[in-house]
Amino acid sequence: MIPELLQHPRLWRGRDQAHIPAGLASGYAELDRQLPGGGWPQQALTEVLIEHYGIGELQLLMPALARLSAEDVEACAEPGWIAWVAPPFQPYPPALQQWNMDLSRMLIVRPNTDAEILWSAEQALSSGTCAAVLLWPEKLGDQASRRLQLAAEKGHSWAIAFRPLAASAEPSAAALRVELRSDSRGTHLNILKSRGGRPAVIRSLF
Repeated sequence: MIPELLQHPRLWRGRDQAHIPAGLASGYAELDRQLPGGGWPQQALTEVLIEHYGIGELQLLMPALARLSAEDVEACAEPGWIAWVAPPFQPYPPALQQWNMDLSRMLIVRPNTDAEILWSAEQALSSGTCAAVLLWPEKLGDQASRRLQLAAEKGHSWAIAFRPLAASAEPSAAALRVELRSDSRGTHLNILKSRGGRPAVIRSLF
């Protein structure tokens, strides 16, 4: 009974925190308090589940992405690229500049098929030259998510996959899965899965 209980994914053990590497500050203090390592997990896959595009999913990520676009990937190296793979819209430069995003470090890739989306994201992640890779796949099975996770670890990159809310019922190798919902009171974030952490709900994050 006890061994099975200790393996339960919702069980939180304080000593696990000692093995969590430092996270990338999100720019939202309340969110950082809930994330192991005090921020977004680096060299890992994060899934952002949304009910529809434009509810604040980019606002959620922009403080961290802007910092990555200006920081060195390694000492004495150029800042890493921020790759956008199959975005469902054309990124708007003036809005990105307001977040202090370095537009010269942005790379937009528009594959034709879902298989090409995943292949492009995997190649960008494992290249070692991308600080972060954002992707919008139609589907992302468990095996594909594992490949993205391994590619992120290999390339020391941060993978962010945007998926529909229905995907929460599907298995995933992502280190972090968060759900965004929006109403008249603001945008709310639900941490569904957090490696080394536990589920949490943050009301009116912004």
